[in-house]
Amino acid sequence: MNELTQGQTDRLRESLHALRDDLERLLHSTREDTKPVDLDQPIGRLTRMDAIQQQKMASATRSELDIRLRQVLQSLGAMARGTYGSCRKCEDPIGYPRLEARPESPYCLECQDEIDRKHAT
Repeated sequence: MNELTQGQTDRLRESLHALRDDLERLLHSTREDTKPVDLDQPIGRLTRMDAIQQQKMASATRSELDIRLRQVLQSLGAMARGTYGSCRKCEDPIGYPRLEARPESPYCLECQDEIDRKHAT
C-alpha cells in the first residue's frame, strides 16, 4: 500500500482539526446531561428512573466521545512526529480510504479486524 501524499496528509490534518473541534464542542455541550440525578427531586418514580437512565446513556456517550477525542489528539501528535498513517500494531501503512473515512484510525483494516474478533469472543 502506498504512503500518503502531501495533499492527502494536508486534507487529513484538516479533517482531524475539524473533528477535534466538533468533539470538544460536543463534550462541552453534554456536560450538564451527565450530572447525577437529584433523588430528592419531587418527581414520580418512573420519571426519576427515566432521568437516571438518560444520565447513564449521556455518560456512556461522553465516554465514547472522550475516547475518540484522545485518538484524534494522538493522531495529530503522530502527524507532528511523522508517524501518522502507520498501523500501531503491524506498522504497515493504514491506507488513505480508511483514514479518509476515520482519520483517527490507529490500525490498518487487517489488524482492526483481528482486534474486533478478539473482543467479540
